[in-house]
Amino acid sequence: MKIFLLLLAFCLMSVWGLLGSGTTEDREAEQILNVSYDSTRELYEQLNQLFAQREAAAGRRIRVEQSHAGSSKQVRAVRDGLQADVVTLALGSDITTLEQVGLIHSGWDKRPYNASPYASTIVLLVRRGNPKHIADWGDLVRPGVSVITANPKTSGAARWAFLSAWAFGAGLCPQVMYQPNMPAATRPGDGEGSALESPSCLLESESARQFVRALYANVPVLDTGARGSVVTFAQKKIGDTLIAWESDAWLARQEFAEAGFEIVYPSATMLAEPPVAIVDSVVDARGTRAAAEAYLQFLYTPEAQNLIGSLHYRPRDPDAAARYATDLPTIPVWTIAEFGGWSVVQSRFFGEAGEFDRIYQRK
Repeated sequence: MKIFLLLLAFCLMSVWGLLGSGTTEDREAEQILNVSYDSTRELYEQLNQLFAQREAAAGRRIRVEQSHAGSSKQVRAVRDGLQADVVTLALGSDITTLEQVGLIHSGWDKRPYNASPYASTIVLLVRRGNPKHIADWGDLVRPGVSVITANPKTSGAARWAFLSAWAFGAGLCPQVMYQPNMPAATRPGDGEGSALESPSCLLESESARQFVRALYANVPVLDTGARGSVVTFAQKKIGDTLIAWESDAWLARQEFAEAGFEIVYPSATMLAEPPVAIVDSVVDARGTRAAAEAYLQFLYTPEAQNLIGSLHYRPRDPDAAARYATDLPTIPVWTIAEFGGWSVVQSRFFGEAGEFDRIYQRK
């Protein structure tokens, strides 16, 4: 129930702020809008407060408004005119889309770690005692196992989940153990620039296709966003397992402590690196570039990195990562580069008549 109420509260808060409500001090502060994906509500609420306090100590007043929905839906909103000063989205391809229509300049991914101030991954959340004995991706295709996940056409988390299942079904052995402080130049999957040549054996894998088809046959409903899937699983009590962002799984455990949910780390999973960028056309028109730049730089500071880790996202800062290593274990990961990069993946798997459209049978 708390997650549902938070969804409503944050939507109302965003609209209220965008209409100019709030205290006189808030209205006098410089305001920027962060358009983000739906699972980062709590993260950016706290980061925004910390940023405002840090700026106030330096004699500047900046207020950051929030907007949250499925990552692809947010891209469409910004493309259609939502005045985002910064975007903090789930996929590199989301920001590339805005670059292609001229809203974001090339070179946005030159920030540290290809403009991803934290990483995340996809895990499985099961009910108390794990009654269906779910331990890995292979268990999700068993008869009688009900799986909750979002629609990969609209949800960034669901795309990472789809690719994880595809890699497992193809029998791809992960080549990387995730480490937060790998140099960006040597870490596979950091973006289009580091994409490997498209691995046709992976993309054309019939075993992967059949595995993913069997998995989605066990999915009773597809929500549009990752947070909606959490509500379906935790509040509506539908499904035996939830495929979720690591941070959402931890949040559900905390918010629904009485339910006794358990997190299952599969044998391997996708390395997700959600990127951030300034929307150049907006900040230049509004004169907010300095505030937007300060905000994105702040996300890499020790204070922000520590907060990121405390909310179960994977910090880039090694000290912060070490502090939360018990809850965020080192795991084998597949990378987007192993699929040929987002320029290959987006159209091949999630575009019109892509693999998902061919595989998923609507109920």
